[in-house]
Amino acid sequence: MKHTLIDRLTTYAKVDTQSNEDIETTPSTPGQLELANMLVDELKQIGMEEVTIDENGYVMATLPATTDKDVPVIGFMAHVDTATDFTGKNVNPQVIENFDGNDITLNKELDVVLSAAEFPELPGYKGHTLMTTDGTTLLGADNKAGIAEIMTAMEYLIQHPEIKHGKIRVAFTPDEEIGRGPHKFDVDAFGATYAYTMDGGPLGELEYENFNGAQAKITFNGNNVHPGTAKNKMVNSMKIAMEFHAKIPDDEAPEYTEDREGFFHLLSFQGDVEQTKLQYILRDHDRDKFEAKKALFEEIAAEIKAAYGDKSIELDMRDQYYNMREKIEPVMEIVDIASDAMKHLDIEPVIKPIRGATDGSQISYMGLPTPNVFTGGENYHGKFEYISVDNMEKATKVIIEIAKLFEQQAK
Repeated sequence: MKHTLIDRLTTYAKVDTQSNEDIETTPSTPGQLELANMLVDELKQIGMEEVTIDENGYVMATLPATTDKDVPVIGFMAHVDTATDFTGKNVNPQVIENFDGNDITLNKELDVVLSAAEFPELPGYKGHTLMTTDGTTLLGADNKAGIAEIMTAMEYLIQHPEIKHGKIRVAFTPDEEIGRGPHKFDVDAFGATYAYTMDGGPLGELEYENFNGAQAKITFNGNNVHPGTAKNKMVNSMKIAMEFHAKIPDDEAPEYTEDREGFFHLLSFQGDVEQTKLQYILRDHDRDKFEAKKALFEEIAAEIKAAYGDKSIELDMRDQYYNMREKIEPVMEIVDIASDAMKHLDIEPVIKPIRGATDGSQISYMGLPTPNVFTGGENYHGKFEYISVDNMEKATKVIIEIAKLFEQQAK
């Protein structure tokens, strides 16, 4: 199974599927559609049924039931796109057998080293088979490892029809990394009662709550005049932007927060005297605190307008997703089944809130409760990304065990 997972992740990783929030089409980039079509062919090849792909690149397929019991239809999902934070072009995965626990030189020429000093969890993978980057790109295990695990689990179940399970649906979606993954996902067509995203990190992660999220794009308008004659005429938009940012609590930034603590995160600052644009994301697990963060931006914007005029600032703020806990708590048995599946495989469940979100965050609000399960990776979205193939294998077995437990608990 390990070699199959390596081969699959390597194949998927080599397709450039970075999404692009500036493109309005779905999927936002052609590489995602390329990989989606590859997955359609592979699903048919391994024996999945009802394999479809729609005009937006959403792939779905069915594994028929092997039992006469009335088992809820369960789904497993992963996304084809990779993060926008770091390049996903020309990915060249490296495989390290029987990792010795020491620093890993990812790229000797560029002196890129994955070090235990910087990433103290690294020595804990001693003895594992690891897949890493070559130090120049991300790996794309987020979320192509999830795709590989789902595909491998389905193939295993097809090859072992003696394993009893209900009907299983799988889906591979585009544009998760830019928050648009579920926007055109057809929940009714998917037809599952419950689902799981295979989109978590290290071994044992099991998540059913996430941040409430919003995005804010702010434009500051100034007035550029020759500096020699600027007195009482120039209005520097960059200074207004800095004034806005200075009103945000310093200690509520990602680098100072953890667990359920929310934050304001400045993603970009671009501008000149005439016009400056800032982009933020706002996050909080608590809905009231989330709303308060948005209200603070509205208040600051009003203060800026009062000081510099109505045209001095344009605030475009919109919600991205909400905490899926509200939708999953009424059906906590699906979390319990995933937890039991891990325990049956001697995996200690690590149930904690996501300091981010998955497709399941939005899909849960679309009527399909969808918690999140680990894939086995670390350091997603950058050149130090790596994944344990041993833990990918365990994630694959968790999928199989979840399917078995749903059947065993049905009447």
